[in-house]
Amino acid sequence: MPDLPIDAWYCWVGLAAASLAVAGVAVELPTRPAPDAAAAADTVDAVAAASYPTTAEHPVDASAVRLDPHRLSLRNAGGTTHATFGFGPVVPVAADSRLQRVATGDPPSSVFDSPVAFARAVEQARERTESRDATWRQAPARIRITRVHWEGTNVTLVDA
Repeated sequence: MPDLPIDAWYCWVGLAAASLAVAGVAVELPTRPAPDAAAAADTVDAVAAASYPTTAEHPVDASAVRLDPHRLSLRNAGGTTHATFGFGPVVPVAADSRLQRVATGDPPSSVFDSPVAFARAVEQARERTESRDATWRQAPARIRITRVHWEGTNVTLVDA
């Protein structure tokens, strides 16, 4: 059986090519795990299922977030994960809106003139997020979830 001599040039070229292929695969492997969208959705569900007003925060290790009334997606260098809410729909709040002020702790009575105005703002936010596809946006360090009850309007606000 003929053996290849170790000093043959084509052996070294083949070994170099194989090494480059292995190095290329190793460089492309993610350096961190994908974010945990399921854990964040579980926190949202825990607040949404509460029968009393409550607030929770969930830290996220993501660079981007996509939120709609029924699901949450998180993305970072490690990949993208998705989770569906079991207790929904929730109301994603827009940045710098009056609903965001409520989601971050202001009582609805100090932000809105009446319970009717609050209910109208909630309905408009739901319609806005239902009528368009959710877009990716920069993720905050933590997601804030607030369950609010005010004069017949029971809603879960999600600030992400």
